[in-house]
Amino acid sequence: MMEYAAMGNQRTICLWSGPRNVSTALMYSFRQRSDTRVVDEPLYGHFLRVSGAEHPAALEVMNHMDCDGDRVMRRLLIAENEERPVQFIKQMAHHLVDIDERFLRVTTNVLLIRDPAEMLPSLVNQIPGPTIRDTGLKRQWELFEDLLLHGEHHPPVLDARELLLDPPGVLRKLCAILGLAFEPAMLSWPPGSKPEDGVWAPHWYHNVHLSSGFSEYRSKDQPFPSRLEALREECDHYYQRLHAHSLKATT
Repeated sequence: MMEYAAMGNQRTICLWSGPRNVSTALMYSFRQRSDTRVVDEPLYGHFLRVSGAEHPAALEVMNHMDCDGDRVMRRLLIAENEERPVQFIKQMAHHLVDIDERFLRVTTNVLLIRDPAEMLPSLVNQIPGPTIRDTGLKRQWELFEDLLLHGEHHPPVLDARELLLDPPGVLRKLCAILGLAFEPAMLSWPPGSKPEDGVWAPHWYHNVHLSSGFSEYRSKDQPFPSRLEALREECDHYYQRLHAHSLKATT
């Protein structure tokens, strides 16, 4: 644990999301803050190496990244930047596999969830045969319980629907919980790719690259695919548990 103790003046926030949860939009939002720098899924290469998961451009991702997750997190947690002392790391919860998780005791942790009825039809565009692991929801619930067990008082849980319904309201609440001042700049960003985007961006970020702010929430109007129904029910078991703790759009 000593190797994670010396962090200087840096504050590190880890966003633990699942795929297709507007997590990249939230990363872009924090990127607009005057005190924050962002990091995009630094454990992706590690996850692909140890899991053998078949993802778009998996070999390219692993060739482009440091695939030793423990080393990656040690380096991130000792990095310092006087001008931008807050480090916001977008993470996927299911990337937490075969890794020393003690770094979680010195990071501020936030969970981002999305209703599986809305997430799964989008996920199959990149992963045609998803499993519960691919959604991250089971891992998010395990992480939530683990953080509580180790003394983290109710890590904030954001729901993608609530965030899109009221971006300024939810972001103000989140910033207050994190001890940060809300900055209106968080509500918009320039369209297009960002220097911090991972090499996988061309396969996953098309829609967010077209955006200049949080999209207006719209419920799905297409029938839910019947082949995903069993997975939706499995996901919903964990989603509902997490959603009970989520920040709401209105006070």
